[in-house]
Amino acid sequence: MQSRLLRKLPQGPPMVKRDMTLQQALNQALHQMMAENDSVVCIGEDIAVSGGVFGVTGGLAERFGNARVIDTPISETAFVGMAVGAAMTGLKPMVELMFCDFAGVCFDQILNQAAKARFLSNNRLELPLIIRTTMGAGDGSGAMHSQSLHGLFACIPGLTVVCPSTPADAAGLLKASFASADPVVFMENKQLYTTTGPVGEDLPVVPLGKAALVRAGGDVTVVAASAMVQQALKAASALESGGVSVAVIDPRTIKPLDIDTIITSVEKTGRLLVVDEGAAYGGFADAVIAQVTQGAFEFLRSKPGKLTPPDTPVPYAVLAEQAWLPGAKDIEKAVLNMMDQNNDNT
Repeated sequence: MQSRLLRKLPQGPPMVKRDMTLQQALNQALHQMMAENDSVVCIGEDIAVSGGVFGVTGGLAERFGNARVIDTPISETAFVGMAVGAAMTGLKPMVELMFCDFAGVCFDQILNQAAKARFLSNNRLELPLIIRTTMGAGDGSGAMHSQSLHGLFACIPGLTVVCPSTPADAAGLLKASFASADPVVFMENKQLYTTTGPVGEDLPVVPLGKAALVRAGGDVTVVAASAMVQQALKAASALESGGVSVAVIDPRTIKPLDIDTIITSVEKTGRLLVVDEGAAYGGFADAVIAQVTQGAFEFLRSKPGKLTPPDTPVPYAVLAEQAWLPGAKDIEKAVLNMMDQNNDNT
């Protein structure tokens, strides 16, 4: 069923854009969605009183009241379960789960209830639920507040998983998520909240399942997710001065994955590097490489590569965390090694 949130806008002059942070873009999208749809409710810890730990829900309670912006006890099991039930009755709940690490507390509600409701009800139930949560290391939050579990969520049939990297994409993808009849895990990297960028005045919708070619290139295709997009762009700029042309693709939606856009680039470059902050084993990077190998093996000029953190928990010490997290210099080195290996084989 088409949501009125995605109604066709009338044609007019070019849309005005202005710079805002990713945090501000998300906040404006939430205000817009709640104003347009009375069935939208927000649920989570401290989201009404203080606007959430990261300020994304600021002003919602004052504008829409505590019946629609609900502060909950510290029990992810309870409030995510509450949201699942609310979605089954026709509401459109947006749950804020402070850190994706805390999903372990309410994994049954996500894995066995939300993700399976449509399937187990023989399509009689929709589950229009959004779980907004954070991901990402780099701020010294330690091993239990810094994970990036997008690959884990993507393994679960029935879930859509979103990882925006720019303010415009964050707002547009969140609006698209509100129009979905199925549960969406919407993952916001903590390191990107203060990132600024141009956003259309009406917060244009960004479709789920459509990647963005954020930089064209002819030598190597780099697929980077979330905050790694910024690092990949820095590396691509540095490599360009040395004569290496790097294409950077932001998948935006981890699941469904726009593999066609990735393969189209690989057909041109013949080389693939996946940069991800998630799992070193069985994660998003491995999934992309497997699909490209299956779909474009004959175009590969060298073996696909991946750049992820080591297979360890996130370290707490500042220098150790910096060494653990991939950065622009690591991407440059990986790309150059890939080029050198290809030259050795010719």
